[in-house]
Amino acid sequence: MRYTIPIALMTFAGHLLAGGFWLQLGNPEASPEARKAHAVLTIQAVGCHDPATAQVRATAIGIVDGRRQEIPLKVTPLAGAGRFAISRQWPAAGRWVIQLTGTNGEQFTNSLVPATADGVDRAHARADMKHFTPSDVAAMLE
Repeated sequence: MRYTIPIALMTFAGHLLAGGFWLQLGNPEASPEARKAHAVLTIQAVGCHDPATAQVRATAIGIVDGRRQEIPLKVTPLAGAGRFAISRQWPAAGRWVIQLTGTNGEQFTNSLVPATADGVDRAHARADMKHFTPSDVAAMLE
């Protein structure tokens, strides 16, 4: 009887930590296929799910000459389940953030990645399993 509570807690903790769904950002230079697509970012859908059914959308959100702009980006599927690439599709001028949204059935994740005319800054990206607010995006654009 004295072991029931610790075992129950460990089981519950395992369920909380199991599964999940997130987008792993990668270096396109590591993939000949991504380089051929002129990618500046690769994405791998990871977690306990079927990566073949993962969907990724991307939007460039920017401030150019004081005006906010949003540009839907083409996400290119790569070989291998749940692998994608994005090429630079936003103007050189202004400050930009790429908002990635991943879904897989009922699972959701999203990432914000700073972007420039030269590429993306994976080191300062943010990820969460809840939607980012407009103030989250604005803070990254500052």
